[in-house]
Amino acid sequence: MASAPVHRTLAATALLLAATGANAQIVDPGLDRLEAELERLAGITEGTVGAAALHLESGRAVYLNRGEAFPMASTFKVPIAVQILHRVEQGELSLDSIIEVRPTDLHPGSGTLTRLFDDPGVYLSIRNLLELMLLISDNSATDIMLRTAGGPDAVNARMAALGVEGIRVDRPTSLLIADFVGVEGMPESGEFTNEEFREAARALSDSAREAAAEAFATDPRDTATPEGMADLLVQIYKGQALNAEHTELLLDVLKRVMTGTDRLKGMLPPGTEVGHKTGTIGGTSNDVGIIYLPDDAGHVVTVVMVKDGPDSDDRAHAIRQIARAVYDYFLFNPGV
Repeated sequence: MASAPVHRTLAATALLLAATGANAQIVDPGLDRLEAELERLAGITEGTVGAAALHLESGRAVYLNRGEAFPMASTFKVPIAVQILHRVEQGELSLDSIIEVRPTDLHPGSGTLTRLFDDPGVYLSIRNLLELMLLISDNSATDIMLRTAGGPDAVNARMAALGVEGIRVDRPTSLLIADFVGVEGMPESGEFTNEEFREAARALSDSAREAAAEAFATDPRDTATPEGMADLLVQIYKGQALNAEHTELLLDVLKRVMTGTDRLKGMLPPGTEVGHKTGTIGGTSNDVGIIYLPDDAGHVVTVVMVKDGPDSDDRAHAIRQIARAVYDYFLFNPGV
């Protein structure tokens, strides 16, 4: 299938080799070939593909559409998690603190809380909610965590403090989904019951839904660039975003994510360790994370984001093919 135009951008950073106490710099000419292969694989989907692959040990990287904004969908749960854990480090929160799950906290979309708990009386710890947000991408847990994190402004301020550019968080998932579907008039807090949402959604015409989906596709809110998302993941892995204890905690949770087995992980050899977070809405499919290479070949931050893709199977296929190309290249050319 033909793909949308992809702006080729290549970052081939220095490969450091220790030799008699001095550092020598070389350029990896094979990155041109890898970039061309990623561009070719992007043609699997009719959507626009953004990608970043950064080998942590050598610093070598390739990008496709590195600075273009893509809807984050549920990958925005990674920056929320960073802000939550930062507040824990600051002594403002405790992972053991208990939060009541209210009826207005149960929202549409992915997850378990809404399906299991229609009545009040549910209490969960921040650690429980953080894991539900990431492991099964629970939207209700996410909106509670976003509120607990201090809201979108606090998450964005944390990204700015880390020097991460190109990531913006604007809405809870309840409002994001409402905007995608075309439901209007919901409280700006995003706190409304599932039944209120269902009633408003049932009243929508097909044309209203189609217009909302078209508007959503070009909405700059809740978007990230592949380069910005990769930068955040690099800082997480290197312990620059969080202290050692919470870096380990977050990386462990990301390794146990249960969604998206057909994306980054879909074509990797059995047993390959991947810490990642997926996201899906409308014509968007994403998977962002860290691939752990075997045989001391290092780790590759891998971000693949697809927007405006009409076929979800093609989007997933492009993601897993790109991930396999990245895996193979850096496994056989570790440069360390």
